[in-house]
Amino acid sequence: MSAAPDAATPVVSAFYDRFPYPGDPLQDGPPPGYNWRWCVDSARAAVFGSLPPGPRRYRILDAGCGTGVSTDYLCHLNPGSRVRALDISAGALEVAKERTRRSRAAEPVEELRIEQRSLLELGEADGQFDYINSVGVLHHLDRPERGLQALAARLAPGGVLHLFLYADGGRWEIHRTQRALGLLAVGTGAEGLRLGRRLFSDLPGENRLRRHHEQRWALDTAADANFADMYLHPQETSYDLERLFAFVESSGLRFGGFSNPEVWDPARLLQGELLERALALPPRRQWELVEALDPDISHFEFFLVRGELPDDQSRDPARWSDAALLRAGAERNRCLWGWPSTSLLGPDLQPLNLEEADLPLLQALEQAGPGTALAGLELAMEQQERAARVRRLAGQRVLLLLSAEAGFVREP
Repeated sequence: MSAAPDAATPVVSAFYDRFPYPGDPLQDGPPPGYNWRWCVDSARAAVFGSLPPGPRRYRILDAGCGTGVSTDYLCHLNPGSRVRALDISAGALEVAKERTRRSRAAEPVEELRIEQRSLLELGEADGQFDYINSVGVLHHLDRPERGLQALAARLAPGGVLHLFLYADGGRWEIHRTQRALGLLAVGTGAEGLRLGRRLFSDLPGENRLRRHHEQRWALDTAADANFADMYLHPQETSYDLERLFAFVESSGLRFGGFSNPEVWDPARLLQGELLERALALPPRRQWELVEALDPDISHFEFFLVRGELPDDQSRDPARWSDAALLRAGAERNRCLWGWPSTSLLGPDLQPLNLEEADLPLLQALEQAGPGTALAGLELAMEQQERAARVRRLAGQRVLLLLSAEAGFVREP
């Protein structure tokens, strides 16, 4: 028996039929670059600290896939997996099907299914998923908590759920603009799009809303679908940290960390004595401090896990002993641009320079058989140096560590 539909579903579906989102262009062949959050190995390594050795083929759900940008990456970054993509908008799914056809997304995976369906309709017959991606979806439901609970019910033990939700602080100007356009009754169609763009050209140059749009969002909203999604959407919810964690707790899942952790590092904003004070706080208080100091944070992106997480030391390879590191295996992260070279773009598409002496280690790993322990690599390098280099490369996410205990969770 399917769940009762969300009250916002008909109006949201009609909106995305008019403005299929996201408005990224179609291309022939694989999508450009990568997004490590959609490479399940990279995401699970970020959550658990390491991966289990051996072949890893995942059951993946893209819940609210829109025009298929995320689905395309999920297929190309997770070969051999089974990928299922859902959305309520027929118009968006037409684009998603054409996108994945042109990119040949079905070729790397065992199965790709694209369906017009609400995530609220998922039930036991749909099975469970190792990885669920739901980016920019739940905050458009009338009752987002029902959507989260529906996804939690379909997450396998040890599975990872990746979410993206709007944040209050960085959307202050967007909310003001939305309210103004609502008061002007411009609507959510072509007329609303025309008048919404006209608003930013008519406002005085020094107006805060206009300046904020031009300086931060003009490029992102160049496509009409993206402008409409930001300023004309008929249903939207946003959060602060306190409400976000209450929302997470309603699902029974565990918080597995932010998928943009650098944003929540106080060292990005503070230094000296104030930074020392900040780092002495527990993580939740550090995040609250960052939220207070940075009003430009416009969204939360994070991982949730079904089951108990390993302890902090197990999740952080920087805290592993040399012996533990050398007992583990490792593999090069697929989300690197420019390999083989010492000048790369790392998982977050930031410049990353390796040392020349790192190359023999990485090459030895590529030549070694699956499951070879780091201590057993055929490499003219002392074990202490080997462990130090592995620890640094794992910290840079150049290497993903492989451990027999990786990803272990217990049901609460």
